[in-house]
Amino acid sequence: MRFATFFLVLEDFMLPCFSKQLFDVDCPGCGIQRSIAFLIRGEFVESFLMYPAMATMIPLVIFLIANSFFKIKNANIIVNTLMISTVVLILGNFLLKLVN
Repeated sequence: MRFATFFLVLEDFMLPCFSKQLFDVDCPGCGIQRSIAFLIRGEFVESFLMYPAMATMIPLVIFLIANSFFKIKNANIIVNTLMISTVVLILGNFLLKLVN
């Protein structure tokens, strides 16, 4: 029960974005906390719309954990592909926020 209560009040304890407060401009990481909150609640579409890079960050983290326990063939190629796609999504999302 306490675990479920924690996730209900999760949004009350989110850290503010200092870039947004000081310069009134979103940083490349703006939205990641809310995206994680949406994921925890099972709202996957909203999570992706909030921060598109979560679509590649989660598989990257899962793969890195799995790769530490098991020997996976071509792991470097997979990790590099996931990392590059994550960076592209982060920068693309950031640039779209700047334009709009």
